[in-house]
Amino acid sequence: MEKIELDKICVRFKDHTVLKDFSLKIPSGQIIGIVGPSGCGKTTIARSICGFINPESGSIKIDGKLMCSRQSHVNIPPEERKIGVVFQDYAVWPHLSVYDNIAYPLKKRKAPKDQINDQVQFAMEQVNLKGYDKYMPSQLSGGQQQRVAIARALTSSGDLLIMDEPITNLDAKLREQLLVEIRLMQQRLGTTIIYITHDQEAAMQLCDRIAILNPDGSIAQIGTDEEIIKNPASRFVFRFIGVSNFLPVILKDGKVVLENDQSIVIEPIVPDSWPAGQDQADLGIRPMDIVIDSSSSIRASVTQSVFLGNMYNYFISLGGLDIRVQRITGQDNETECKEGQNIGVKLLQKRYFKREEKA
Repeated sequence: MEKIELDKICVRFKDHTVLKDFSLKIPSGQIIGIVGPSGCGKTTIARSICGFINPESGSIKIDGKLMCSRQSHVNIPPEERKIGVVFQDYAVWPHLSVYDNIAYPLKKRKAPKDQINDQVQFAMEQVNLKGYDKYMPSQLSGGQQQRVAIARALTSSGDLLIMDEPITNLDAKLREQLLVEIRLMQQRLGTTIIYITHDQEAAMQLCDRIAILNPDGSIAQIGTDEEIIKNPASRFVFRFIGVSNFLPVILKDGKVVLENDQSIVIEPIVPDSWPAGQDQADLGIRPMDIVIDSSSSIRASVTQSVFLGNMYNYFISLGGLDIRVQRITGQDNETECKEGQNIGVKLLQKRYFKREEKA
């Protein structure tokens, strides 16, 4: 049985349709990322599942039980859906201690006192806050306050959590640390987590599967991070996940050539991956898939070289187009390229997209 089933839900605010016939099935015991650009409906999905928004059509089920359906006149209140929610801004009560913040959902349900203490202590242990019972939020760092929010969500439900941009307000080191802790906690408890974010790197590090939304709120692709990186379903997915370069190319005399400089031959024959029926396309390639090779007939000039410690970040001009190249320090015994240097490049792992798919 699926943990959550969204079936053709539609959410509209006045004349603006945020979600139209949106369907998604989320299995139990996994971390599912919902990723997409700002305004695509990620938070609307979360709020609909929680019961803060009642879709005007479609249905939502949790553990097979109908939570909302206007057609069936069903709308279970948020507090009865047993979902723990973690927001971007922590949302901890400043006048309550760590213990009382975490205990709040249990006290609201009027749970027995001994049960409240056991569950609060368990939740605090899961997020590495053991011993912080009497601390006030003002005495905590941002990372610790977010741990309080996660622990409070666990006392609401250790079975299903929704996290909406939970690490955005933290610095890079804390974000990395909290992602690891969320993953370890989920593995210990078997919790189903819906992780809402625009940060594709965080989603790929944390989630078992990722649903990428188009700007209009429809699903562009669902899969593991490896499936999405290796087999992007569209130009949008390729551009959205990771750093990408796009080169306009055309067919000429049975070859694929750069549109800006048709003397640059990209492919001596038309590849099978070329969009059917098209005489022009956009070539997509990752910066790490561009190899610097002095023997290559594809020539470019280095316009900028930036050393980042573990890699070089080059910007090169190819046929008048600026593209990015990333090379691991010492990879293939490469030496640093200098600005203004003429180099040869090989383009590996190329993908071709229809020109009209450009966003």
